[in-house]
Amino acid sequence: MEQTLSQPKQSTAGRNILLVVGILLLLGLMAIMAINLQKVESVDLKDRKAPDFSLPLFDQFEQDQLALADLRGQVVVVNFWASWCVECYKEAALLEQAWQDYKDRGVMFVGVDYLDTDKEGLAYMAKYGITYPSGPDLGSKISKNYAITGVPETFFIDQEGNIVHVQIGPIERDQLYGLLDRLVIQPAQGS
Repeated sequence: MEQTLSQPKQSTAGRNILLVVGILLLLGLMAIMAINLQKVESVDLKDRKAPDFSLPLFDQFEQDQLALADLRGQVVVVNFWASWCVECYKEAALLEQAWQDYKDRGVMFVGVDYLDTDKEGLAYMAKYGITYPSGPDLGSKISKNYAITGVPETFFIDQEGNIVHVQIGPIERDQLYGLLDRLVIQPAQGS
């Protein structure tokens, strides 16, 4: 009978240990999830200084690189895109048209090709006639600094280097031109 009494005690102790370990694991997982939920997303960058970057440009451009810091004083539209992105196709021609319409008004467009091959990226640019400076996001460094949630994603940066709008997904013509018009006349309002 003594053996029968001692076995349940060992079994109960083993269950308690497993229960404590299980609870600790569950709490650890919940802590990790809570930390991940607090990550900065691109929309959190609105009204903050735009993270600086240096973008290596595709060979077709005169410059080898483009640095955001060199564009201070201009309105800058930074568009994250990829040749494999179906939603990017919806805005590609519109962005090029806006570039043509605003480049002489102090607006610079910059294309950041995300997780793509140079061959496919260049084919995409040729298909849509993209002429504004574009290049690959090597190592996804720029997209990480901008905390993009996917492509397309577009950041509108004012003359002082502040992000004034973050567009997740393709942008429509009226919204794009409305934003650019407000940004272009912004300094005149402050005078």
